[in-house]
Amino acid sequence: MRLNAFLAACGVASRRKAEAIILGGGVRVNGRIVLLPYFTVDPERDDVQCDGRRLVLSPPVYVAMNKPPGVVCAMTDKYDPVVVDLLPERLRRERVYPAGRLDRDSEGLLILTNDGTVAQNILHPSKGVTKEYEALLNIEINERQMERWRGGFEIEGRHVAPLCLAMLDREPRGRWLRIVIGEGLKREVRTMANRAGFSVQTLIRRRIGRMVLENLQVGEFVELSFSELYTKIFEGG
Repeated sequence: MRLNAFLAACGVASRRKAEAIILGGGVRVNGRIVLLPYFTVDPERDDVQCDGRRLVLSPPVYVAMNKPPGVVCAMTDKYDPVVVDLLPERLRRERVYPAGRLDRDSEGLLILTNDGTVAQNILHPSKGVTKEYEALLNIEINERQMERWRGGFEIEGRHVAPLCLAMLDREPRGRWLRIVIGEGLKREVRTMANRAGFSVQTLIRRRIGRMVLENLQVGEFVELSFSELYTKIFEGG
């Protein structure tokens, strides 16, 4: 098993962040510092330590949560509560972490897991896992403005456009939008709204892949098996 994948599977960090930890000299294999993220280790035989703590392969855990606003998608934060604090101790012990982000003020569907491969598959644009949001704008938007938004904007040096942008039949009229994106850049929906001349007052993620947020109150979560998660996100069903 590759070393960066092993760290991710142990819940240390995502594969990308695990690579940085390895390159920074924070990982030892059988007593020796290893600087190669793709170094092969045997989880059953090798002694792998990260910052002095021996790593043991954790059983995979998959959680779907309705994230409340005011909570940060992180393991720790100096100023705000974090999503893992909403989980019981038995799940926190398995070192689950958010597979992607919702900013502090946003709410809705969030996947937490200690399975680095699944997290990477959810996040990487090449896997085609789209995300759907409902956004309440500060003022009404007209069709001409929506058409401009559909054309996209330059964000972080690339052209970014929604896969779908449509008006929702909801009060207050003309201010609720359905937005589908495929890349998931940091604060992508809010940034596009700002570029279009609006601000987002409420942002709710309703769907990841084919998994739709339903029957979960704000702050609630449900544990899923691998097959349930994979089927709902990647295959439907």
